[in-house]
Amino acid sequence: MLDAAKYTPRLKTQYRDTIRAALKEEFGYKNDMQIPRLDKIVLNMGVGEAVKDTKKVKQAADELSLIAGQKAVITKAKNSIAGFRVREDMPLGTKVTLRGDRMYEFLDRLINIALPRVRDFRGVKGTAFDGRGNYAMGLKEHIVFPEINFDKVDEVLGMDIIICTNAKTDAEAKSLLKHFNMPFTS
Repeated sequence: MLDAAKYTPRLKTQYRDTIRAALKEEFGYKNDMQIPRLDKIVLNMGVGEAVKDTKKVKQAADELSLIAGQKAVITKAKNSIAGFRVREDMPLGTKVTLRGDRMYEFLDRLINIALPRVRDFRGVKGTAFDGRGNYAMGLKEHIVFPEINFDKVDEVLGMDIIICTNAKTDAEAKSLLKHFNMPFTS
């Protein structure tokens, strides 16, 4: 078992030792506090089948907790929508927000293990930034993560991954993620 006090994630060490200096030189920052850094990573799973069977949300929350390494929260409907058979406070999905060491560990597993396991993977779209330095991507199958036992999965679910940075522009955020070896296509 690793001693938590002595262990720092590989990407966090890489950021501290090499990426910060490279970004400072690339963008000509005068102050170290201007250098972009990761703020948080939000994982979200919407479970459309939850309208018929609420047990599916619980199973999705358990699987997302395995992927993230911390407990997932079940999200509930804010409004009733008769056309979709949704009632207020009905569980519809699950989410988790990662910060600190868990965030760096997840990003490492996403880039080096999960994305290469995606079928016909050619890279992630380099234009999915929101204009404020945050990157959003989706996965069609959550089973690409090694924590999920493929034999025990009843239904393959998709998930959204939002990587939030404190970068002011998309170019700064893209450069930060490129230094983390995010496989952009363009």
